[in-house]
Amino acid sequence: MKKFIYFISTIALLFSSCGKDFLTVRPIEDLTGNNYWLTPQDARMFIQGLYASFRSATMDQAFFPGTGDLRCAPTVRNSGSNAASNFMNHITYLKNNDLNGLFNQYVNKDRNYGDNNDFFGFHNISNWSRFYTVIAKANIAIYEIDRLEGIFSDSEKKQFIAEATFMRNLSYFFLVRLFGDVPYYTEAYHAQAIGRTPMLKVLEDVYVDMESQYKNLPWTYEDPTEVGNRAMRGGALVLMMHVNMWIAGFSENEKNKYYERVEMLGKELMEENGGAYELLSLRNTKQIFKGRTKEGLFEIVQNYNYGELFHISATYADYVLRAPYKALVTASYIHYEPKFMKTMYPEDAVDERKTYWFQEDIYATSNRFVFLKYANIFVGEGEDGNPDDNAIVFRLADAILLRAEALAELDRDSEARTVLNVVRARAGALLIESVGGDDLKDEIWWERVRELLGEGHFFYDLVRTKKVLNSDYTSATMSITAFNQRAWTWPIDRAALVNNPFMTLNTYWNN
Repeated sequence: MKKFIYFISTIALLFSSCGKDFLTVRPIEDLTGNNYWLTPQDARMFIQGLYASFRSATMDQAFFPGTGDLRCAPTVRNSGSNAASNFMNHITYLKNNDLNGLFNQYVNKDRNYGDNNDFFGFHNISNWSRFYTVIAKANIAIYEIDRLEGIFSDSEKKQFIAEATFMRNLSYFFLVRLFGDVPYYTEAYHAQAIGRTPMLKVLEDVYVDMESQYKNLPWTYEDPTEVGNRAMRGGALVLMMHVNMWIAGFSENEKNKYYERVEMLGKELMEENGGAYELLSLRNTKQIFKGRTKEGLFEIVQNYNYGELFHISATYADYVLRAPYKALVTASYIHYEPKFMKTMYPEDAVDERKTYWFQEDIYATSNRFVFLKYANIFVGEGEDGNPDDNAIVFRLADAILLRAEALAELDRDSEARTVLNVVRARAGALLIESVGGDDLKDEIWWERVRELLGEGHFFYDLVRTKKVLNSDYTSATMSITAFNQRAWTWPIDRAALVNNPFMTLNTYWNN
């Protein structure tokens, strides 16, 4: 990384569909220096640029499926589909956590692919500069907005700063889960070469930073076009919950300190939101994953009407849908190993998710497998495009299950069952009434798999709980030696070393 120099004198703002006013872009020469920070709308436009930059960091490539859904997942490539070809070898490499193989295929003369022909964007994921762009802009926003006088009301000023703080901390959280130790800084216009900060220190700083600002965010917004895709208090709370669960998973001591935080944050989220959030009926699955509902806590916007489509590789839906849901795709790309499916959803289990989220045979071991969480409007009839759904980063069910997990880790089994059953009741599943101890923890883990499959959480839950070491949870286990050498991280692009003598890479990978 080039000395972390981020002098942003001009910002090309790419706007998400949070209302037509966001499509009115002021000439670039007006977006700089003292000419820029004149009105609340100036600040709002700059903050909107943070969301656009985060969208670019995640949705221009196969970020969520590649890093969260397919790594160490018990997937099977379907014969008779595009996944059977060398073009989609990444499914096997990711399943086996063979990231060296994943990247080496691009220099294989038989494939004749270079970095610039990386359709799925795995090289982009290795280059952390996109997330640091969000961080750099957020730091500038916090600094510039904080020193302005007489332009905003006090509440407006605090909210803008809290939004920028949320986007900064969300980016750091994503960076830590990808790379482990990462450079950490919060000052604006940073120009000093620095090395990588231990990840637990980064996450503790992220928690403290977010905890100081989250109450300046509203629970929700009156404008329905801003719900979910603009930072809300619920999104900040679940971010802090995830941060503390990750710290607990890698801490040797004082784990209960972090579980207590998660329980406290989860209780506030569930009991003090004033009706802003609720779990919707699974009959409303299309609405949930289209976005902007009371269940969504933070989402990335996609809207065909505004020309805002994710890269076709960016969504999990691309792997698990076929005709009639994708008109030109006659065979889905993957299915899951039968053992995994039958553990996740036992054959005799009553569960509405089996009905609303799967097509035909839920246990299909062929290219007829279909997963229907994401099956909304397509970009155009007859086109090979993905559904017009938002990317759900956090939703309420995720937060509820994190709270249940923390309670179980604190040996508060009765409370853990009560919280767990909130999600199970919504699914019409049998309530958990007497299970405790490790068996309850196991139930909660599998409930997260059932509820959050395809939402980018699977691999990270395997890692932070260390279940990635155990064949009961994945057929693609990681050895303890490899885990301790941080085989769970992603390779860091060698560009990070340029002009920075303090920088190191993730040595488990060839980079």
